[in-house]
Amino acid sequence: MTPFSCLPSAGNTASPEAFLLRNPHLHVPKYRYNETQLPKKESLMWRPFQVPTRPYRPILSLTNSKLMHPSASISSFAEAEGEKEQKEGIQLETHDQEDAKTNEDDLPGMAQAFHISSRTASAIAIFIAFAALSLPFFMKSLGQGVSLKTKFLSYATLLFGFYMAWNIGANDVANAMGTSVGSGALTLRQAVLTAAILEFSGALLMGTHVTSTMQKGILVANVFQGKNSLLFAGLLSSLAAAGTWLQVASYYGWPVSTTHCIVGSMVGFGLVYGGAGAVFWSSLARVTSSWVISPIMGAMVSFLVYKCIRRFVYSAHNPGQAAAAAAPIAVFVGVTGISFAAFPLSKSFAIALAQALGCGAAGALFVHKIINKQLGHLLVKSTSSSHSEPQENTTQNKNLGLLSEIAGPKGTQLEIVYGVFGYMQVLSACFMSFAHGGNDVSNAIGPLAAALSILQGGSGNEIVIPNDVLAWGGFGIVAGLMMWGYRVIATIGKKITELTPTRGFAAEFAAASVVLFASKLGLPISATHTLVGAVMGVGFARGLNRVRTETVREIATSWAITIPVGASLAVFYTWILIKLLSNVL
Repeated sequence: MTPFSCLPSAGNTASPEAFLLRNPHLHVPKYRYNETQLPKKESLMWRPFQVPTRPYRPILSLTNSKLMHPSASISSFAEAEGEKEQKEGIQLETHDQEDAKTNEDDLPGMAQAFHISSRTASAIAIFIAFAALSLPFFMKSLGQGVSLKTKFLSYATLLFGFYMAWNIGANDVANAMGTSVGSGALTLRQAVLTAAILEFSGALLMGTHVTSTMQKGILVANVFQGKNSLLFAGLLSSLAAAGTWLQVASYYGWPVSTTHCIVGSMVGFGLVYGGAGAVFWSSLARVTSSWVISPIMGAMVSFLVYKCIRRFVYSAHNPGQAAAAAAPIAVFVGVTGISFAAFPLSKSFAIALAQALGCGAAGALFVHKIINKQLGHLLVKSTSSSHSEPQENTTQNKNLGLLSEIAGPKGTQLEIVYGVFGYMQVLSACFMSFAHGGNDVSNAIGPLAAALSILQGGSGNEIVIPNDVLAWGGFGIVAGLMMWGYRVIATIGKKITELTPTRGFAAEFAAASVVLFASKLGLPISATHTLVGAVMGVGFARGLNRVRTETVREIATSWAITIPVGASLAVFYTWILIKLLSNVL
């Protein structure tokens, strides 16, 4: 007799009671336990595998046997007990699934967002905190050959900059990835990992190496000449104030402009400690006007882009083929524009244009190959099916206007259209994420580098940002994105209006186009406000009731109070820092 010969085989029809009488050493529990009632992982000597979100499964399974863990042994006799026992097993399984769902809902936000355990989420947070506290000791920007007091202040300054960069990652990265997650083109985990790599690369490779302390021309530099201690305190307080408001906004999922946060903070500091003459009020008026200009322009362009997709793709005789043909053209235009406006190309206009066109052509070729490789079999299928269908609506479709209501494709055609625009959306999100890392990292490391320059004997007006500070800012953005980025991504991707790959691409393409052209023309524009307006425009294209007014009202309120709140916090923090630093500087 083998060690397992006493176990019931697949063909054994003996009742559970008879089986237990023959094997009294076995014990069947009276109740079925769910996963949360089983021993903790630490209390087990070993465990081959664990699936935390599903009911507990057997540790040992045999090829020719139905051996189950004791907690599941009742269900192993379901066939022998008849229909009544089967129904009971189904009820028990449903109960376990409900318990597992309840347990998942009790997890912290980061663990829920990425479908990881709370221990893994805690480990990630602890690692980031440890790295943030320890890495500055290995940076050259901490100061070499300087006094211990200067090193301590430089260390504190680097932490202030990290805090601001962390909040930029938590709030502003949703500009690039929010619509991709909302439409389903990327999962949240894929979006965060992709954005983390591209944001850090953009910050390190494209970050501005020369910046001015007086961000965006808001403050008059001459007012603070000879007042280095006051300017140092103001720079740190601006970072702390902007970071505080960004953290509050991120907690509630409000997408606010990081640039406006810094502007508001510096306005408050300059107005209180430098007087009314320390502020460029015309520049402040331009920033405030972007609250209206940005969302309106974004909504108008996304409305037209989405209507064009419905008119020229959805109404085509073969929507899948139409989408596949339009994709490389749209990618060529988009990548060329982004490359020309955001990437560090040649100073010669002709060479820079050629380089941008080369990037656009490479992007178009890449998308064309991806579409043919991944969707080629569906395109062939759609072509053969379209030839067999009667072409009754061809003449009718030619008479459709841009604003006409058009029914969307179905079946294989819809699968192709969504697949094509999904690839396009992912590509555009990657480009925007890379560009964002290079552009917006200056909001954190600009004041940071200026404060370090003051500590090391510079004036703080015109400074050079070293590579380790650029990398430090990139690390802060990635850390904030991983820990809190899912909050604002959920707002842009899901809470304003329902998004699909076509709607998400229309919003993202429109926002990128508006930001690029407005920046070249010198118009006051906010990327965050533009994207929110673009998502609203896509919703309006489907009907006024397709946009959630409660979410829009909350976002608009957060925009309006960004500068006043940032200014108030900056004044308060500056007062505290002046008191603390009076005996140090």
